[in-house]
Amino acid sequence: MRFPCFAVITAVLVSGCSSAPPTTPVNDAFAADIRQPEGPSGISTQPGWNGRKFAIASAHPLASAAGLAMLQAGGAAVDAAVAAQMVLTLVEPQSSGIGGGALLLHYDGRATVAFDGRETAPAAVSETLFIKSDGQPMHFHEAVVGGRAVGVPGTVRMLEMAHAEYGKLPWASLFEPAIRLAEDGFAVGQRLHTLLLADPHLRKDPQAAAYFYGRDGQPPAIGSTLRNPELADVLRRIAGDGSRALHVGEIAQAVVDKVQGHPDNPGTLSLADMAAYQPRRRSPICSRHTPRAVAPPRSYVICGFPPPASGAIAIAQILGILDHTEAPALAFSDPLWMHYYGEASRLAFADRAQYVADPDFVTAPGGDWQALISPAYLAERARLIGPRSMHLASPGTPSAQARSQAPMPEQVEHGTSHLSVVDGYGNALALTTTIEDAFGARQMVRGFLLNNELSDFSFIARDGRGTPIANRVEPGKRPRSSMSPTLVFDAQTGELVMSGGSPGGALIIHYTAKLLYATAYWGLGTQQAIDLPNFGSLNGPILLEEKRFAASFIAALQARGHAVREIPMNSGLQAILKDAGGYAGGADPRREGRVMGE
Repeated sequence: MRFPCFAVITAVLVSGCSSAPPTTPVNDAFAADIRQPEGPSGISTQPGWNGRKFAIASAHPLASAAGLAMLQAGGAAVDAAVAAQMVLTLVEPQSSGIGGGALLLHYDGRATVAFDGRETAPAAVSETLFIKSDGQPMHFHEAVVGGRAVGVPGTVRMLEMAHAEYGKLPWASLFEPAIRLAEDGFAVGQRLHTLLLADPHLRKDPQAAAYFYGRDGQPPAIGSTLRNPELADVLRRIAGDGSRALHVGEIAQAVVDKVQGHPDNPGTLSLADMAAYQPRRRSPICSRHTPRAVAPPRSYVICGFPPPASGAIAIAQILGILDHTEAPALAFSDPLWMHYYGEASRLAFADRAQYVADPDFVTAPGGDWQALISPAYLAERARLIGPRSMHLASPGTPSAQARSQAPMPEQVEHGTSHLSVVDGYGNALALTTTIEDAFGARQMVRGFLLNNELSDFSFIARDGRGTPIANRVEPGKRPRSSMSPTLVFDAQTGELVMSGGSPGGALIIHYTAKLLYATAYWGLGTQQAIDLPNFGSLNGPILLEEKRFAASFIAALQARGHAVREIPMNSGLQAILKDAGGYAGGADPRREGRVMGE
């Protein structure tokens, strides 16, 4: 069946929200601290977009404009992505930048490859990095603010690797829009102003305070011009000398000095760490799905990023488990569909906590990550779902190999930005990019912010019996990520169907799954799918976007034993869908992204 009229479903979901019953109290310590990486900054209606030749969807209009300029100049998708990312470093500093990492999924018309620019832990770290002298783990911002959680940045070197293989325009030309904007200035938007106003830590860094705040301690007004000549200089050097300008020499020394010299919370990042960083080229994780309630039937191959990313496996598990339930025959407005989704999510997140980490350090179950998404294993997991909530799922056993690690306790994850591009040559990409928490480690160097990605490792290295946790801190290791850049293909023809992804910490997985399910199973367009209310579960309560679900909907979930939490869920979905007329793009109304193209 096709999904009913979008407007009708929206009315069903939100009707009576003002009288929703109190949600079930949750005693779980993590559930009590569920929060989004970045706070809300308002809703702006997005009309969607249609074009025929090429398109870019990014988190900021100026970044999309920079990418579009590259496409119009004859550039490839990766050229547009580099240009957009450099502009995002300037205009969306809370989310991503050259001081962080990124995961790029690229399709060249024949094959899909994953470029891993995830940050790495410095050589001098130990697994007790986030343990205090009393033996207890640090609180999140106690660990994050300063140099302790700064990992070796990987974005620039990864983009350089991808550009060398797939780029068409000269490397230096891709930096021109960002350099010009940094020198001439850009208008501060509502989102940056709102997040600067709310952040309690950024003012503690003298360089950040001088750039982002006035003498009165207030951020620049909305619409005022903000210039960043220091960043322009750094970008000009990278444009001329490549990633070496960031990883070796004066700029690298400035980064190391900032990290090691923090007065209260220093880190161990060294010049040797900076120089030694190398991106990885990996094979994507792909799974096949055939929505059985859609007519005419169509099969899809959904490809995502492999470990150290966890999103592709979790999404494939959620969708695959749902295929073994009644869910494909149900509409979004039916609480029974949400019951199935919540249970499938618990099962997926239990496996994520048990198994997923940097593959250079951790072996996949049975030696193959595909074991976690095999149809037989997902059918077995789906049989655990009953009419009432299981509350807390346990990890499964996808292979006969005995478990050698302990599951990671769930902890808060943060930041990120996403952009999708299709060009006129048959290339497409999905790029998710991050500095982790909003404004990262709150440490500014030469006009850009440093990441706090090491806090994506488990703060606790071992369980109570001393069994190591897969995603523990180790030298040179890449922390597990929820980033979920995704490319979708027609299983029969092999043609690209969609590129998409989102920011949002651990909830990235659910935001991206929503996009995929709504377009493939319910037949919604990209913008309609993005506009749907957000939801998910991290193997705890069902999380619902606040003020978007009716009282009767919540009560029906509670009647099945679910704890329900209504929270802000500030996704930043960007997507480009290939249709009969060309391309249809969508951007999340919860942020300020924009789709542009021809």
